[in-house]
Amino acid sequence: MKKILSILIISAFTITCANAASINKAISDSGVNKGGVAVSVKEVTTGNVLYELNSDKPVCPASTLKAITIAASLNELGEDYNFKTGLYKTNNNELILKLGADPFLKSGDLRKLLKSAKEKNIVSPKAIYIDDSVLDNIEWGEGWQWDDDLNPLMPKFSSYNLDKNLLKVTVAPTVKGAPAEIKLDVFYPTTFMNLVTTGSENNIKISRNNNIAPDVLTIEGTIAKQIQKEIPINHLKRYFRLRLEDAIRSEKLDYYGAITNKKLPESNIYLVDEISTPIDDAVEEIMKNSSNMIAETLFKLAGGHYSKTSGSAEKAVEMLLNYCKKIGVDTKNIRIVDGSGVSKNNLVTADFMTSFLIAQYNIDNNYKNIFASAGEGTLKNRMLYFGDKLKAKTGTHCDVSSITGYITTLSGKLIAFDIMINDTKLNTSEKKMLEEYILRAIQTSY
Repeated sequence: MKKILSILIISAFTITCANAASINKAISDSGVNKGGVAVSVKEVTTGNVLYELNSDKPVCPASTLKAITIAASLNELGEDYNFKTGLYKTNNNELILKLGADPFLKSGDLRKLLKSAKEKNIVSPKAIYIDDSVLDNIEWGEGWQWDDDLNPLMPKFSSYNLDKNLLKVTVAPTVKGAPAEIKLDVFYPTTFMNLVTTGSENNIKISRNNNIAPDVLTIEGTIAKQIQKEIPINHLKRYFRLRLEDAIRSEKLDYYGAITNKKLPESNIYLVDEISTPIDDAVEEIMKNSSNMIAETLFKLAGGHYSKTSGSAEKAVEMLLNYCKKIGVDTKNIRIVDGSGVSKNNLVTADFMTSFLIAQYNIDNNYKNIFASAGEGTLKNRMLYFGDKLKAKTGTHCDVSSITGYITTLSGKLIAFDIMINDTKLNTSEKKMLEEYILRAIQTSY
């Protein structure tokens, strides 16, 4: 009997080594330094570690962090949560716009709210106020890079979210050799330093010096065909109020006073109208299209709900760590400072990531379905080989490329995995190819 048991143990060890060898070969063939790769592979049903490499080494997770923060946020807010922007009237004929930081709110929604007021014969309000207390006034994340402030993937975020927090700038050619035409789609106090000439190709660069002139955009280069660029809005509150004033004029309300801030009273008010957006829309954008602005907004809102105060990054992190403790995931070797993974100050281990994935799956089997399948979102042109056997969240940040999620092996096992590659030698496409080779090895080996 002892002899049979020994044979079984030796056989299992041999199979495990053979399985690990295929992953090790994929890594060694890439030429990457093994010290720059962190991998954790675990079977979901048993929690058994199938493969690990530097799995306890803290690494910047990039956007794969969204898979963690969204789970905690959904638990806190509930799957039936809606972003709500409400227009209220007081007994004193005042209008108060209660903001919900809805990341999907559009200028047209403000016009809809004011139209409802007019239809209810509220045409000469005594005052118009905004209640922006749902979030704090910090509009960017800790450790975000100043030179990314014109990156349309990283706009500011706040209670005043509107029109994706982006300005649309149109650059159009005129006569060859002459200056191009530059204009915004809506009024916003911006000065253009127009150094663009009409030429034979589109090659323009946009810059802004926030320390000297935050309302001046320098645009230089050449333009042959009209293009539209999206620029992050540098003053969200100002932009929001301008669009609210547009809505007041559009609906011909008799109001020309200032728009100031006031918290919504708890009594003697009634709801005029409300714009509501389901949280499912946010989940789709965060997990499949990796929206940083929406991820940060949702995370802060969850922190506010948790603390019963204005939402902040600090309260959101506290909420997340408490949730990890609740589901039995150790957080002693991690540091999280934002909800999107943009900050380099975020540090997690591959072991933490897979431990969280397993714990969350055991709570809710549908959790893995919010991840993108091969061919969807950020995986639109990647991993097509796996089809719906792969459910993953990707991440790319400076020298880091990462991917985390679930994969069903050829033998039918459900595997939780995390791969983080932090290497300066490989370019982004090479790192992402290595991720695919590792995942192929996982799928065929276990």
